[in-house]
Amino acid sequence: MPAALIIGASRGIGHELARQYLHEGWRVIATARKPDDVAELADMGAEAHALDVTDVEAVAGLGWKLDGEQLDVAILNAGVYGPRHDGFPVQADFDQVMHTNVLAAMRLLPVLAPLVCAHGKRAGGKLAVLSSRMGSLSERGHAGGSLYRASKAALNSVLIDTALTFGTKGVTCVALHPGWVRTEMGGGGADLTVEESAAGIRHTLDTAPGSTQAVFRNYDGTPIGW
Repeated sequence: MPAALIIGASRGIGHELARQYLHEGWRVIATARKPDDVAELADMGAEAHALDVTDVEAVAGLGWKLDGEQLDVAILNAGVYGPRHDGFPVQADFDQVMHTNVLAAMRLLPVLAPLVCAHGKRAGGKLAVLSSRMGSLSERGHAGGSLYRASKAALNSVLIDTALTFGTKGVTCVALHPGWVRTEMGGGGADLTVEESAAGIRHTLDTAPGSTQAVFRNYDGTPIGW
């Protein structure tokens, strides 16, 4: 039975990814921050764990719980947008966005990557982060959402470094733009439903060829420039 880990599955795209993988017969390990969300994921059939990605002890504890797992897919979905304005950033907003979107990845990806590595005759799997086209440096056309953009560009950098360390061990690292999705973050006027985005992400990960270098992809599989 293939196995997937979803970090940040309490709602939105992460929750839908967990639901779809379960529906397809996968074993799903999923995390959420709040106890009620952990219980709801367990009721769905996932192996649910409480995790605040900004808590270093909680991250270390998850690594201990997952020690020895062999995953086909691991997705770091947890993230925040932060302030909607582009005025002078305050320390609290900067810390929240960077700690959640970047520092958590710097702590979690080295924990998750060994679980996706090739083992014996078993091929390696996919290690993905939910990034954003807004984090692209080469395809940037305007400066809106500058703090969020900076955090996603930094997240991409962390993933590229992870691929340099683990790519030769069978881990394919993928930064994913989920599209503009009708979630709490994307708003009601967005283009895609969470079901469409999650289905595209699953297909893209399933069909992406193995790579020793990190790749940046839209939810539908089309390449995005770093």
